[in-house]
Amino acid sequence: QLPLPGSRLCLYEDGTELTESYFRALPPQTELVLLGPGESWRGCASDIERLLAAFCSQQDAVVEAARRLLTDERAPHRQKLLADLIHNLSENILAEDKEDDKKWFEGLESRFKNKSSYLRHSCESRMRGYMREVSGFISNVHPAARDAYRGIIDLMADKLKSVKYNGCYFDRREEEEAARLCTAEGWFSCQGPFDKDDCPCKHSINPYSNRESRILFSTWNLDHVIEKKRAVVPELAEAVKTQDGREVNWEYFYQLLFTLDNLKLVHIACHKKTNHNLSCDKTRIYRKRKQTHEIS
Repeated sequence: QLPLPGSRLCLYEDGTELTESYFRALPPQTELVLLGPGESWRGCASDIERLLAAFCSQQDAVVEAARRLLTDERAPHRQKLLADLIHNLSENILAEDKEDDKKWFEGLESRFKNKSSYLRHSCESRMRGYMREVSGFISNVHPAARDAYRGIIDLMADKLKSVKYNGCYFDRREEEEAARLCTAEGWFSCQGPFDKDDCPCKHSINPYSNRESRILFSTWNLDHVIEKKRAVVPELAEAVKTQDGREVNWEYFYQLLFTLDNLKLVHIACHKKTNHNLSCDKTRIYRKRKQTHEIS
C-alpha cells in the first residue's frame, strides 16, 4: 500500500539502498526493508531505537512479552538476556520509603526507613574509614610533630561533621548537592581509570532500583586519584614535620582525602590497584599565615 514514487528497498542489516542490479545479485533469504517516502532505516540500530522507545512507552508490555519468551527459550545466552531485561525493567527506582519497596531493604537493619538514609550511612562509613586511616598514621609521624598532626586531624574531623560526612550526595531530597555525582533518579556512572577520560565499558548503576543493585553498588570503589596511603597521608605527615614556622594547608589535604576533587567513583573492575605515580602539589602544601597588625 506504499506509493511507488519515493519508495526504496534497503538491506535490513545496515540500511544499504538497493539498485535493481544489486537486488538481483543478493543471495536467497536476504532480509529487506521496504521504506515509504520520508522514512529511513539505519540497519540494526533502528531496531534498537524502536526497542528503547518501547521501554519508555510500554514498559509493562515489554516485561510481559519477555516473560512469555523466556518460558519457551532454550538457549542459555538468550535466557540470560531476557532474565536481565525483566529484572531491570521491574525496578522500583522512584520508591523511597521502606513500605513502598520492602524487598530493597531485605538484610538491612530495621533502623533504615528509606533508601537515602541507608546510602547516606554507607557513604559516611567510607568517609569515617578514611578518617581512621589518617588518624592511625600518627604512629609514623615524628614524635615532635604529633601534636600538630593531631590538631590537623581535629580540624578535618570537625569539617567532615559539618558536612555530614558527605552523605548528602546520596540524598535524593538534596538534589542540588546530589547533582554533582548523580541524576535526580539516582543513576551513577563509572568514571573509569584515573588516567583515562571515560570508563571503557560504560558501567552504570542505580542503587535505588532494587536489592541486587543496592548490594552490587557496595562493591564499587571511591578511587583516590592521588593515592591516599602512598601519597597524601605520608605527605601530610612530612609537611607537619618540616613546616618550620609555616602553616600547613590542611584544607588542601582534606580535599584530596574526602572530596570529589580527588575521588572517582569506579566499578571494581576499573579500580586501578597499581601505583598511580602521582604526588601532591608542592605549591599547595603550605599557605601564608594571616598577618595581624597592632594599631597604636
